[in-house]
Amino acid sequence: MTQRLTACLMCGLLLAADWFMPAVMQANRLPERQTASGFVRVRGPHFYRAGQSEPYYFVGTNLWYGPILGSLGSGGNRRRLCAELDSLRALGVDNLRILVGADAGSCMTRTVTPCLQQAPGQLDDSLLVGLDFMLAEMKRRDMLAVIYLTNSWDWSGGYGFYLQATGHGPSPDAHGEGYNDYVAYAAQFFRDEAARSLFADFVRSVVSRTNSLTGVAYADDPTIMAWQLCNEPRPFAADNAESFVTWVRQTASLIKQLDPHHLVSTGSEGVVGCLMDEALCRRIHACADIDYITVHLWPTMWGWASRGALLESLPRVYAQCGDYLAQHDRMARQLDKPYVVEEFGYPRDGNSLTPGSSTQARDAFYSFVFAQCRQSRANNGALAGCNFWGWGGMGRPSAEEWQAGADYLCDPPHEPQGWYSVFNTDLSTLRLIRQAVAGQ
Repeated sequence: MTQRLTACLMCGLLLAADWFMPAVMQANRLPERQTASGFVRVRGPHFYRAGQSEPYYFVGTNLWYGPILGSLGSGGNRRRLCAELDSLRALGVDNLRILVGADAGSCMTRTVTPCLQQAPGQLDDSLLVGLDFMLAEMKRRDMLAVIYLTNSWDWSGGYGFYLQATGHGPSPDAHGEGYNDYVAYAAQFFRDEAARSLFADFVRSVVSRTNSLTGVAYADDPTIMAWQLCNEPRPFAADNAESFVTWVRQTASLIKQLDPHHLVSTGSEGVVGCLMDEALCRRIHACADIDYITVHLWPTMWGWASRGALLESLPRVYAQCGDYLAQHDRMARQLDKPYVVEEFGYPRDGNSLTPGSSTQARDAFYSFVFAQCRQSRANNGALAGCNFWGWGGMGRPSAEEWQAGADYLCDPPHEPQGWYSVFNTDLSTLRLIRQAVAGQ
């Protein structure tokens, strides 16, 4: 503990001294850790890191807003980003799932700001430098990034950004009563070649980037574990199934052409994100350029738990989540690929939004997921990792609804702030994460 405190104090002093220095000087201030780690590879149902003979199993988190914190522009807070990375590394968390950047949303939606892409092809370089900075800092800490390139939901623009740019009008708000309207609107993405072409152009610009602070091309940076097509890609209509499969195949192929070194994954929720069609889920993950299967677990969002009885719902949650994981475990073994539970979350007791409030039900759900991962590791299984949703760390909600200028949490702007975030004061949850990393 004393060593950790000393290290944190020293880090704080260095960051304070560097606060007004140019970004390049700050990025190169500290010596990089020398590790044997290299590009993550897949062999059969396992991940492997370069130089390691044992499969790579991990406990990670979602930190979608990290590149914004890494920026020197609006919303940037490099001191906080470095402190959050230090806190996560101290827990043993070494795998972060992040959003490359938000697209501008419509006037009807509650979208993340600032936006990386305000208009097609017009990228905010300060936010890309924020991603550069985050990757450089993660490399120093021997952490890995899974980067998703767009979103099927409107909270970061996503499908709606490209549809609005190609004449389909503003995106409806997917929250609450507007959900069905949004589904009908977003389904048009797979019917519009121009919208998909704009997205492909964005993929080219990001994946082909060279880090402005390190001089290393993204394609050559082993800090990146995987590119991900989309956060929770959905076809949104049964008659889109074939075009959805085609889009997955074409986008994955494009990424591999631009960057043959890194893994590629879909970002899918699994069967829930594929019209509840297991065959469709298997098809998108059977693609030769998709390296592993992704699964999300959202018991309250999917109606498997009552928000008014979170603790009492747990037996049913365990049963349904267990069945869901078993379904994808069979798929992974059939396809001979690993799978990852890259999002899982549960509200704080009583749906509280207050840091430090009781998390008994959430801790129990986390324990269930961690136990599945621990069992897989013990049995050399295909479930290779998990990323809890998500890290709020030292951030604090200032109101239930996010407004520009408030702390970024893992709760997107359309959700109550603090609902699913793990804060640095949630001691019981932090203890469970530390134990899960240690395989206990």
